[in-house]
Amino acid sequence: MTAINRIEFIDFEYEVTNLAAHTEHTHNHVAYRKGAKMKMRKFAVVIEADDGSRGEYVTMWGGQRPSLAQGMMLAPNVLGRDPAMREDIYDDCKRLLHHFDHMGYAPIDIALWDLEGKRLNASIQRLLGGYRKRLPAYASTFHGDHAGGLDSPEAFGQFAVQCREMGYKGYKIHGWFDGDKKAESSIILETRKAVGDDMDLMYDGACDLKTFADALYVGKACDEANYFWYEDPYRDTGISAFSHKKLREMLKTPLLIGEHVRSLEPKADFIMAGGTDFVRVDPEYDMGITGAIKTARMAEAFGLDVEIHAVGPAHRHVMGAIRNSNYYEVALVGPDCPNVIPPVYTCGYSDQIDCIDAAGTVPVPEGPGLGVTYDWDWINKHAVQRHVYDLKR
Repeated sequence: MTAINRIEFIDFEYEVTNLAAHTEHTHNHVAYRKGAKMKMRKFAVVIEADDGSRGEYVTMWGGQRPSLAQGMMLAPNVLGRDPAMREDIYDDCKRLLHHFDHMGYAPIDIALWDLEGKRLNASIQRLLGGYRKRLPAYASTFHGDHAGGLDSPEAFGQFAVQCREMGYKGYKIHGWFDGDKKAESSIILETRKAVGDDMDLMYDGACDLKTFADALYVGKACDEANYFWYEDPYRDTGISAFSHKKLREMLKTPLLIGEHVRSLEPKADFIMAGGTDFVRVDPEYDMGITGAIKTARMAEAFGLDVEIHAVGPAHRHVMGAIRNSNYYEVALVGPDCPNVIPPVYTCGYSDQIDCIDAAGTVPVPEGPGLGVTYDWDWINKHAVQRHVYDLKR
């Protein structure tokens, strides 16, 4: 039996420009600020087996401190296991994380899929069952700012026009952090006015609206402007199936909820309770590719579409293997600032705003495993800490 004999977490730091954190929490609460420089922390996972095979993954949006801590907690329980037994490892790690949010297993699972794909000389999409090789994408904005970027409803509308001219068929708004229902509604209406009827528009409240009444008010604006979906409106933090069922009954715009509802079983419960129309899933948030594909198949059985949250090669492989999904989220983008994801590829892979072709699509990587080549010189140069788990120690 092949056995995992080494797991390494490489914690690294890098800098992004023209962006600043709204709070100390620098996951997605960032916005444009000209000339600003902001430190970001992510981590890489390398899994090695005793037959010389190796799986790699560099975290994107899910590379946060709690995720790293959970992954380090799980690593000793993964050592010595057969890397091909991903279902067995997933099942055990789900049990071990029952007191936590389950995010920490995802990077391990994705690296295991990369390892197996390389061993079999097949892409992860091929292992999952291919459905399409190119994915329609939408531009997902940074939050609004007050510094000359997305600082007015007109600025959001103008940026939507810019994205449409690049080839994007969809555009999603993240408004201001203030949670002002009238300001948010003005963005929604102005952006529809700017692009007309030939672009799908989405609105993500990012749980900033303060009350159910605020969520209803903004939802009515989404209805008026014929939005494709309305996502995570208010400060229940996107976890109350009851409240969102009530909201669904009072609006015509479909709801997209589930980004903050972790893993397969709770998402199934949320669907059965009537809390959403579209189902959110993320391989980094929902226990890896294994968990994400389970959720996608479960949603398909209910006849619902699954929308993949955020970016990364793992996300593209999952979406490339399922029918019931509409758009790949190029997140986050703005007119004068880069996506905050780390520049860790040497193969030309990109999730920056210009990653689409003229038809507004991105490719699913076709090489073995994840199909990307990481820049280990850059990662090692920016490493600030390493955590190694080795059977020989």
